Amino acid sequence: MPTSPTSPTTANTTPDGGAPQEILLELVDEHGTTIGTAEKLAAHQPPGQLHRAFSVFLFDDRGRLLIQRRALGKYHSPGVWSNTCCGHPYPGEAPFAAAARRTHEELGLSPSLMAEAGTVRYNHPDPDSGLVEQEYNHLFIGLVGAVPAPDPEEVGEIAFVTPEELAERHAAAPFSSWFMTVLDAARPAIKELTGPSGGW
Repeated sequence: MPTSPTSPTTANTTPDGGAPQEILLELVDEHGTTIGTAEKLAAHQPPGQLHRAFSVFLFDDRGRLLIQRRALGKYHSPGVWSNTCCGHPYPGEAPFAAAARRTHEELGLSPSLMAEAGTVRYNHPDPDSGLVEQEYNHLFIGLVGAVPAPDPEEVGEIAFVTPEELAERHAAAPFSSWFMTVLDAARPAIKELTGPSGGW
């Protein structure tokens, strides 16, 4: 009988309540071609293993970006602000499906529109944790009409921000090491989505 993939909500215990199950990431080459798998934490140990990831940017009807502050219990970059949602597809899972799944798991909502916005490859060490983000990141942009209902185990706080408000927050509070890289890579698609008056 086929087994369902391990999700963040089921990864802590086995079905019989035993030891934690491994969460596997999809390793890729520089062209984004799958070359294998690795356990999640191991893939982030220095110097890092290049793996597939995704980042989501959702906007409300006023063109404001939904950002989140990562929960303090997160093993990587806890308590910092970042984009709407980010994470890793399971091996064999389409990035679009993974992005939709995690947006619902973390924020309790489904985008009213979501579209691909390209990819970006980066290498970002996190000085606080000592972990390394070696990622081939699939970018997605979209619209949200529902009121978020964040999972407190994943999300400490949310905010809808204009470009000006984001700049103020970014200057005053810590953001994830990858945030500006993925935002800048997604900007052409964001500008097309929000229009010239949006300021993005």
